[in-house]
Amino acid sequence: MQQLTEWLQSLNGLVWGVPMIVLILGTGFYLQLRLGFMPLRNIGYGFRMIWKSRSVDAKEHGDISPYAALMTALSATVGTGNIAGVATAIAVGGPGAVFWMWMTALVGMATKYAEVVLAVKYREKNAKGQWVGGPMYAIKNGLGANWRWLATAFAIFGGFAGFGIGAMVQANGISSAMHSAFGLQTWVSGLVIAVLTAAVVLGGITRIGAVAEKLVPSMCVVYILCVLWVLGTFYTEIPAAFALIVREAFSPTAAVGGFAGSTVLMAIRMGVARGIFSNEAGLGTAGIAQAAGQSKDPVFSGIVGMMGTFIDTIIVCTMTGLAIVVSGVWSSGASGAVLSTQSFEAAMPGFGKYLLAISLAVFAFTTILGWAYYGEKCWNYLVGPVCEKPFRLLWVAGVFTGAVVTLDVAWLVADTLNALMAIPNLISLLLLSPVVIKLTKDYFAAKQAGQK
Repeated sequence: MQQLTEWLQSLNGLVWGVPMIVLILGTGFYLQLRLGFMPLRNIGYGFRMIWKSRSVDAKEHGDISPYAALMTALSATVGTGNIAGVATAIAVGGPGAVFWMWMTALVGMATKYAEVVLAVKYREKNAKGQWVGGPMYAIKNGLGANWRWLATAFAIFGGFAGFGIGAMVQANGISSAMHSAFGLQTWVSGLVIAVLTAAVVLGGITRIGAVAEKLVPSMCVVYILCVLWVLGTFYTEIPAAFALIVREAFSPTAAVGGFAGSTVLMAIRMGVARGIFSNEAGLGTAGIAQAAGQSKDPVFSGIVGMMGTFIDTIIVCTMTGLAIVVSGVWSSGASGAVLSTQSFEAAMPGFGKYLLAISLAVFAFTTILGWAYYGEKCWNYLVGPVCEKPFRLLWVAGVFTGAVVTLDVAWLVADTLNALMAIPNLISLLLLSPVVIKLTKDYFAAKQAGQK
């Protein structure tokens, strides 16, 4: 097992090395340039479209509203990465990692926009009459038969990655948090999570979307209020925290306290890897959810979809990072959820750890729901709708298993598969970028003419 772990660590270091960082950031920056920085110029418009998407005509093509589709995508992205992932990035890469998370998100908005546009543009109906889409369909229908191998590769990586990062790892995070904060046995947590998961995922995208559109906004608001408490307690440190984040993004972070020190390259690597882990821009997953949305306009769906990256990283991850830095615990030597817990406890002694544990549990549970849909659609692409019920039952079993076993290896496998998912998706985005540009120009030309 030790030899396997070492091999996986080497592979993970390779796939998340400099070439992957360049590919992810480079693709996002290229798309931002080609789009004339449209995603950044239309953040306010994006929020208005989110509100509008709540009441899209149900006669539009799709199974759920674009708003429910966005909440489903956010349910998968706003998870342990926003709490444990940000903390790990800071613990290994220093405060400067937060800056590179921002950069990943800002260019990632263009990446996420393009992913959703292509997913809706090239979606199709499956044998059960349901709308399905995502990178595999964009590759198959947009690039043609010669590229089907790339679509298959994405679906295989996504289908297996889901069980790791979407089911087992998230359930393990919940059971660990509940055991640490409340002394609850992991098998009890596992059983509860499995039952709740079954109650939702067995109902398919309609039920997942209905739960997500109610649970996701509430959990984000409650978590943000908790973090505001931490920031309010240490409000005098906020300017210095921002200065430290920016300064350490471009210079090595010296060893201090329990922090071992970090290079600029490590700050970049951790910021990009944890940023992608959190907002999933570049993985193509958001397009899978948005393809089920009731919209016949790919650009409208893309604008709604790109806001998921902004909400996830620029708002939620930033608040977690600031809480860790302003409270001074970033150099304690702790990592992951433990480090985030320390920041809450520093501001709310005695009960901060309970609030953090509950937040982590809810975040992770919604991620289980969102990734259940992603994984199912990947296998649906590979073998057809016949996989749906068996997949859902296996998913529930994976959730229980993840809650009760040690998952050091699963983390490495999931992280590696995330990178392997990104490669086919990013290649297709670059090759199909002219389609995205044309659709975008047509949409905003019609908007300027008063037709949107």
